Amino acid sequence: MNHFVRRPWDLHQKQHTPAGLWRNRRLARREFLRAMGIGAAGMGIGSHLVGCGETPTDEQIHNAGRVELSESAKAVFVDDDVKPADNSNAPDVRDETSRGVTRNENFEYGRPETNRRYAAEYTNFYEFSPYKDSWKLVDDFEPLPWKFEVDGLCSKPRTFDIDDVYRLFEFEERAYRHRCVETWAMCVPWTGFELRRLLKLVEPQPSAKFVSFETMNRPEQCPGIRSSPQYPWPYTEGLTIDEAISELTLLVTGIYGEPLPKQHGTPIRLVVPWKYGFKSIKSIVRITLTDRKPATFWNTLAPQEYGFEANVDPEVRHPRWSQAQEWMLNGTDGFGFVDRSVRYPTLKYNGYGEYVAKLYEA
Repeated sequence: MNHFVRRPWDLHQKQHTPAGLWRNRRLARREFLRAMGIGAAGMGIGSHLVGCGETPTDEQIHNAGRVELSESAKAVFVDDDVKPADNSNAPDVRDETSRGVTRNENFEYGRPETNRRYAAEYTNFYEFSPYKDSWKLVDDFEPLPWKFEVDGLCSKPRTFDIDDVYRLFEFEERAYRHRCVETWAMCVPWTGFELRRLLKLVEPQPSAKFVSFETMNRPEQCPGIRSSPQYPWPYTEGLTIDEAISELTLLVTGIYGEPLPKQHGTPIRLVVPWKYGFKSIKSIVRITLTDRKPATFWNTLAPQEYGFEANVDPEVRHPRWSQAQEWMLNGTDGFGFVDRSVRYPTLKYNGYGEYVAKLYEA
C-alpha cells in the first residue's frame, strides 16, 4: 500500500480540504467507501448507488430528483415528460415551445448553456450530502405539501402555500450565470419571479434593514443533517433589504422549463446571481424582515472564509484559493473526474455590475 508522507513545505490537509469534510473526516471516509460500494467489512456492493466503474444514465440523473406537478404548477410548467437522451454530450432536448413561461430576453449568458445533466448531477446541498452527489440521496425528501412564512418587520405577515405562489405571481424564465465560491460555474435557465413582488404584498416596515431566509430542517428525510449534528441547522442566509428588492433577486420554482428537482432546492429557492452560490438558499420555509444583520450558516461556521456580503469579486481571494478564474460544469474527463478544462476569467459581481454596483457605492 502506498502512503503519502507530508513534507515540511506541504500544506496541512485541513488547509486544502473543505472545512466541513475536515471536521467530519471519519464520516467522509465512510461515505467515500459507501460510494465505492464497500461496506463496513470491506465487502459487498451498495445496491442503491451507481457502483465503481458505472456511469449513471441521463435518465437516472433526470428522474432522481423529479417532483410531481401540483395543479397550480401546471399553469407554469408543461408536464410533457420529455426525457433527455442518454448521451451527456448531446444538446438539451427539451421542447422550447412547451414551456408555459416566457424567457426574459434582457438576460443572456454570454457563454454556452450548461447541460441539464451536469447541473443536476453536481450540486451543493449539505442537508443531503457534503459531496456533490445529493441526487443519489433525495429519495425520502417530500416537498409537497409545502408552506413558507413571511414575518418580522412587515405590516401584513403571511403564510404562503406553494400553490398560492403559482396563483399570485406571473412567472418568467431568466438565463443567469451561477458562480460557486468553490470556483465552479454554470449557466442555467431559472423559472421564477422577483422577490420584491412578494415582499410588496407583506408591506415591509421602514425599520426593516435585512431579510433573513431559513431552509427546511428535516433530519428524518435528510441524511446530511443526521450525519452532521454539529452544524447550526437549519441552514440560514440573509440579504440587505436593498439587495432583496433588486430586480435581479428571484424566488425560483423551476429550472430548464421544469419544476426544481429535489437536489436543486424544490419547491422554492432563492437565486442571487451576483453573489456566490451559497447565498442562494434552497427549500425555503421562512422569510423574515429584521432590523439586524442575521446570522447565516456558513458565516457562522467559517466567517473568515464565507462573508455575509459574498459578492463575486476576482480581486478578493478565498483564504485557500484564488477567485480570479472559474471553470464551467462540463461533465467528466472520461476517467470519472470532473472536467475543469473550460475556464473563464471571473467578473466582478459575476458580470451583473450594471444592476447592482450602485448598492455598494460609499
